[in-house]
Amino acid sequence: MTRSEKDLFMKAALEEAKKGWGDTHPQAMIGAVLVEKGEIVARAHIDRPGMNGPEVQIIQSLGRKPASDASLFVTLEPGPSSNRLEKGVNTIVEAGVKHVFIGASDPVPEHENKGADALKAAEIQVERRILIEDCQDLNLIFNHAARHQTPLLSAKSATTLDGKIACRTGESKWITGEIARQDVMGWRRLFPAIGVGAGTLVEDDPRLTSRIEGKDEWCGVRFVMDGLLRTAMERFLPSIYTDEFRDNTIVVTTDAAGTGYIRRLESEGVNVWVLPAENMKVPIVDFRKKCYDVGINGVYFEGGSKLTSELLHNRELDYHFNYRAPILLGDDKAKPVYRGLRIEKLSQALRLDSPRHESFGDDQLMRGFLSYPTRLDVDETVFSNE
Repeated sequence: MTRSEKDLFMKAALEEAKKGWGDTHPQAMIGAVLVEKGEIVARAHIDRPGMNGPEVQIIQSLGRKPASDASLFVTLEPGPSSNRLEKGVNTIVEAGVKHVFIGASDPVPEHENKGADALKAAEIQVERRILIEDCQDLNLIFNHAARHQTPLLSAKSATTLDGKIACRTGESKWITGEIARQDVMGWRRLFPAIGVGAGTLVEDDPRLTSRIEGKDEWCGVRFVMDGLLRTAMERFLPSIYTDEFRDNTIVVTTDAAGTGYIRRLESEGVNVWVLPAENMKVPIVDFRKKCYDVGINGVYFEGGSKLTSELLHNRELDYHFNYRAPILLGDDKAKPVYRGLRIEKLSQALRLDSPRHESFGDDQLMRGFLSYPTRLDVDETVFSNE
């Protein structure tokens, strides 16, 4: 089988895996195809947690023994992290499949290659790393949570060429075009939770749902980071506290917040997390831990400059999505996406590891994992008057 043929079949497995987009948390998205005589004869994917792995589904749905030349392509190695090691390997061996092509290995270092090695021990030919970057990217949320035992905290921004998110007047709709905004809706559908700060909620009153043409509106967990419950002080509550999805909304606050405002929110059916804090700011470390404890393995923040900058200052931002439009403001008083750092040398700058690039009409997306320098100087006075 040529390299291009292997890539072609793994792409088919990836497309199959994406049918579970956003529905498999806290498990991985996984897809597989079975190939006989150069043709795909069976496909399977995970579309909810707790399902049998796609290799098991394929053999069951085939209803017969695979042909002697059959090859199985699977996007993620059957391993401990995806709870497929024993059952997945045994199914492949018992079915008599002699060729297995794997995209990504188990994301936990101590688990890596356990499934591949078990298959090899059964005298099955195994080839790894087929479209590995795409297969790893497919499960960036699952992989991070499995490796680090903490949710992936990401932030999305839409900026001008000079890194501004709004004019000096605050006008920001719309910096990017409709095609880019639809891509955002896709990421909202993938992440189990979306987060905003109190300022963004008061100013924009966003709905924080995924609205994709041809599909029903979808709402995951909606977090509001509000250390003093200023959003509950409003005469008219923001719509996410009163709409049909309000029981999906969680306001994260501190023990400095007033109990009367907590009761007001809870009376509307809104959930409130109260986290002990040394100041009026939500402690992100404790927020991370609580998310992981309740099975939320990824949060997609769409907060403004203040929230995302604070996440950055505290080294708590793991991943960044930056949509960039071909427009330029050139105004010192326009609002920047990040602020408050003191970078004196390029060697002190933060970087995106293994960035991925995509175009959406006239706009571009660059996304990747944040890599922090050893030293990160922060100007603590930036938010002192806010």
